[in-house]
Amino acid sequence: MKKLLLITFLFSGLCSHAQFGTNVFGKDPIINLENFDKQRVHWGYFLGFNSYSFRFDYIAPPEQDIIEKGTTGFNVGLVGNLRIFEYLDLRFEPGLYYTQRNLTFPNIEGTTADRLREVKSTYIHFPLLLKFSSKRTGNIKPYLLGGFSRTLNLSSNEQAQDDNYSNRFRMKRWTNNYEIGFGIDLYFEYFKFSPSIRGVFGLEDELIRDNRPDSEYTGNVGSMKTRAVLINFTFH
Repeated sequence: MKKLLLITFLFSGLCSHAQFGTNVFGKDPIINLENFDKQRVHWGYFLGFNSYSFRFDYIAPPEQDIIEKGTTGFNVGLVGNLRIFEYLDLRFEPGLYYTQRNLTFPNIEGTTADRLREVKSTYIHFPLLLKFSSKRTGNIKPYLLGGFSRTLNLSSNEQAQDDNYSNRFRMKRWTNNYEIGFGIDLYFEYFKFSPSIRGVFGLEDELIRDNRPDSEYTGNVGSMKTRAVLINFTFH
């Protein structure tokens, strides 16, 4: 998470610093793309990073919780922006998200392979968001984002008959989430650059239980919901 934040601030700082010499973000800036946001509809694309995790709730207090170790994933997608009025936009940001979470079950007897599940996920993410912008100051405009999303997990194993006792971790194929975040629009001579950070919060249990009701892997899990931090660099 610290690495993701550091990348965001460094990248934004470098882009801003590169333009200071041409008086783009100075005291009396040259106003770039002055009428860009007056378009009814405009398009863009994004690249970024993600950090996915799970929130586990248990039926009874376990001797030791499931231990999770996340990794840094990669995002890519498109942006469609509909201007509702001056400070409010509706955004659709379909994207492809790659991530992996490693789960260790410390109460399982056996080998390391028996206790470890590598949950690799490829998501197609469909967020519909409202963008609340502040008044533009020179070539800078901060904004807030919020809305809902639906996610398709291409690696869910939902239809598989095998379970954790055959080394297969299963999740639901479709999930719903809500999202909140913030970002900043930076206006350059030929394009608008928008770094943003957003939290994703799953609304429903995603875990498919093992075939045995008393499974040591899933029997004590009341719910398992996605939590994620998304950092996107958007170009319009």
